[in-house]
Amino acid sequence: MVKGFIKKIIGKKKYNYLIDLKLKKNALFNYGNKYECPVCSSNVRRFLPGGLDVEIIRKLQIVGAGRFDNQICPVCKSFNRDRLLILFLRRKTDIFKKKLKLLHIAPEKGIQRIFKISNNIDYLSADLDSSLADIKMDITDINFPENSFDIVICNHVLEHIPEDMKAMSEIRRIIRPNGWAILQVPISYVLKNTYEDFSILDPKEREEHFGQNDHVRIYAIDYLDRLRASGLDVTSVETGEYLTDEEISRFGVIGEEKIFFCTVVK
Repeated sequence: MVKGFIKKIIGKKKYNYLIDLKLKKNALFNYGNKYECPVCSSNVRRFLPGGLDVEIIRKLQIVGAGRFDNQICPVCKSFNRDRLLILFLRRKTDIFKKKLKLLHIAPEKGIQRIFKISNNIDYLSADLDSSLADIKMDITDINFPENSFDIVICNHVLEHIPEDMKAMSEIRRIIRPNGWAILQVPISYVLKNTYEDFSILDPKEREEHFGQNDHVRIYAIDYLDRLRASGLDVTSVETGEYLTDEEISRFGVIGEEKIFFCTVVK
């Protein structure tokens, strides 16, 4: 809210200039050759630690969750999952080459910035609460007609949504026939069935059961079945298909995290 007020007072152009200046200052202060952030293109001497150290995350080996020494870019504050997403988009899709209409759900600041300066992308971001989003939207009731978007990006959102399959179906509804979506979630591959218990309301208990106090489930391998039941074809793309081991380390991403690339069932 404060940032929005400042932007309104000084103007969007000047606000963006100040953001650029801040990024350049951070890049200079944190400069190094060991790591590289693909979100802000900074070379840095280290990524910062971040994430939650919760027993259930360790016990169920939840990929995409937990505490990491190399979690956060000190320049743009991107997370390891943000860096993985942008690398996949650049190396395995045509998102920056064709004229496309994109819906970005719960936008990450750094990735949003990349999309907004891409002239080929007709970009719209949406969220129920975030001040970063262009519009307010409930993804279980998307106020757009069928076949509205070529691409939908939804990165670590569905684990917060009680009616997740309703959200998946809505996303499928608004994707054009030749379009696609990336629907990332934290997931346990040692768990056979997705674990959820909607009677757990206390934030502390939710953290103990689900790894974070605003999560409502832990996804298992049957996450793919949920997507398919919602009318989506899904392919799990291994990180090794587009990154070397050296790059996984240099970009500070999780080598075990798969990208869930979804298309419309025809």
